[in-house]
Amino acid sequence: MLSYNIRSMRDDTAALARVITACAPDLVLVQEAPRFFRWRKHLARLARTSGLVVLSGGATASGPALLCSLRATVERTEDVLLPLTPGLHRRGFATAVVRFGGARLGVVSCHLSLQKDERYAQGGMLLDRLAALGVPHALAGGDINERPTGRTFRRLAGQLQDCWAVRPWGAEYTSTPADPHQRIDAVFATQGIEVLGCGVPLDLPGVDAEDLLAATDHLPVLTALRVPAA
Repeated sequence: MLSYNIRSMRDDTAALARVITACAPDLVLVQEAPRFFRWRKHLARLARTSGLVVLSGGATASGPALLCSLRATVERTEDVLLPLTPGLHRRGFATAVVRFGGARLGVVSCHLSLQKDERYAQGGMLLDRLAALGVPHALAGGDINERPTGRTFRRLAGQLQDCWAVRPWGAEYTSTPADPHQRIDAVFATQGIEVLGCGVPLDLPGVDAEDLLAATDHLPVLTALRVPAA
């Protein structure tokens, strides 16, 4: 599973697709998907060139989106718009319930606010949304816009597994590609999921350092998980 802020595909989209393809994810939790003119076409092109399909989200979730491989059986999807604070950017969640063989999984892609109080409230909404999916195993990933010492990050990590902290793999820092110095992108999983590894795939075969610099202004977070069968 890959979580990736793609900055509305304003950078090198060929490099972006090569990074995603090299990671070979079954799920991609996208942040800052295209939201304006022909946004569905742009997102579908990224999915196609990465060997994936669009699952949900985009403009209808105000940026977060989900892509998946054909291995996924989709039970349902829902795009959720969060309450709008006047003067701030509208936020949302792209959500789905999918199955891989006998494993059933709830998924939420998120991009939380830059404003600390709104971000903290959205962290609570994220926890509520995961619970509302009604499945025993779920994960959330995205741009938290906060380091692990922040109160929203700690709120999420207090109830979920912070996958990097549980089983670090690769590199830690996700921002910025040219000068990685902070972890503001993360993947969280419910307690029944086994985390096999999580981190920025700097040394993964096929992932080119120049592509990571050219693709977008964040580094991706790749996570390997073992989800119990139902």
